[in-house]
Amino acid sequence: MPRPCKCRLIAAQPTVSAFKPAGVPCRGLKSIELGLDELEALRLADLEGLYHDAAAERMDISRQTFGRLVERARHKVACALFQSKMLVFQGGPVMVVNQRTFECADCAAHFQEPFGTGRPAACPHCHGRNFQRVSKERDRGRGAPAGSQPSDSASCGRGRCRRRRAGASGTAVRSDAARPATNAQSEVDA
Repeated sequence: MPRPCKCRLIAAQPTVSAFKPAGVPCRGLKSIELGLDELEALRLADLEGLYHDAAAERMDISRQTFGRLVERARHKVACALFQSKMLVFQGGPVMVVNQRTFECADCAAHFQEPFGTGRPAACPHCHGRNFQRVSKERDRGRGAPAGSQPSDSASCGRGRCRRRRAGASGTAVRSDAARPATNAQSEVDA
């Protein structure tokens, strides 16, 4: 029995669901399905120009798996271009990384919003305002259970921890040796 396929992290859903040759109706075309994980591998390798190691790390898969994804995706795209077939973007074991997950306390529904859009006004299911953001591990696709406690890196949900801020009243200021955050780490935490 084969191992179950590991979930691959993608940056965003594609804005279109298919790509076809111009001037040919869809009903007359054969289609090739390009998985969302294969599309993401193409984007990272060919559009962003990342090395396989860095791109595989972004997708949370091994370098060998990433290489197979890119090879398979390039083959499908070449077939679609030279045989005049339609590319359909769907499927694959993927999880979108750039979305925040919220949980409504009124209806217990989970919903997602993209980063950079601000806090939603209400729950899209029950229109209630009693909702909160789920932990960062779940947003990044790490699979933390809904009722679990956030890890140390996610425990300060409002950016930097107030205890680390210099000059805050009533709090101790840590020395640089005791402060674990570097410039690169503080950008990741924020």
